[in-house]
Amino acid sequence: MVDQQEETQKIVDLNVGGVSYTTTLETLTKDSTSRLGLLFIQNSPIPKDSSGKYFFDRDGNLFRYILDYLRDEIIVLPEGLKECERLRNEADYYGLANLIQIIDEKIEDVAGSSTCRKRTPGCITIGYRGSFAFGREGLTEVNFRKISRILVCGRVALCRDVFGETLNESRDPNHGLSDRYTSRFFLKHNFIEQAFDMLQEQGFKLAGSCGSSTAGGNFELYKAGVDFEETRWNHYNEFVFIRD
Repeated sequence: MVDQQEETQKIVDLNVGGVSYTTTLETLTKDSTSRLGLLFIQNSPIPKDSSGKYFFDRDGNLFRYILDYLRDEIIVLPEGLKECERLRNEADYYGLANLIQIIDEKIEDVAGSSTCRKRTPGCITIGYRGSFAFGREGLTEVNFRKISRILVCGRVALCRDVFGETLNESRDPNHGLSDRYTSRFFLKHNFIEQAFDMLQEQGFKLAGSCGSSTAGGNFELYKAGVDFEETRWNHYNEFVFIRD
């Protein structure tokens, strides 16, 4: 009896997707029907990394919630967690049926809030206008992209959900209404990669893109002090993002 108790308290080192964890055999086998439980109860062969830790090629950051559940049979998710669907997928991989049910209940309970909400499918189009900005030495110092404004088109509620306070609605005469579509929003910043990051964090994927560039007309029509070479070339690019 003592030997069995000592065995369950055995310390186990894990490497999950490059993130290290230390726990006990008792915790890992608490749900004897789960994938983890069966692997360790049946002493199944599990690959190890170079330092001897059991290796699982899964999401290392989300595994912390898997481990928390196994320890206490409850799960407390942080406010604003945006990866509930991925966490549910991890719970499914590890065969934790009760955890899947808990996550589904949390998604249902807080639908519409910032934690574990069900994400509404939809489409958002991002566009930007700019010029080809050249340095003093011409192409040798070219700054290819000089953005004047990032435009946002799509369903109003969806755009607000993704971009939050970075969304500028001042050009939209009906900005108080949310159940409609608009092509008049733009962002308060000019960092296109920041817009892409925000879309990616919300589960959007790039579906298509297009771009164009044009050469300006008569240089003499430009105002004094304007860089003719820079204003000569203008471009417009558009990117379509979707979320299923």
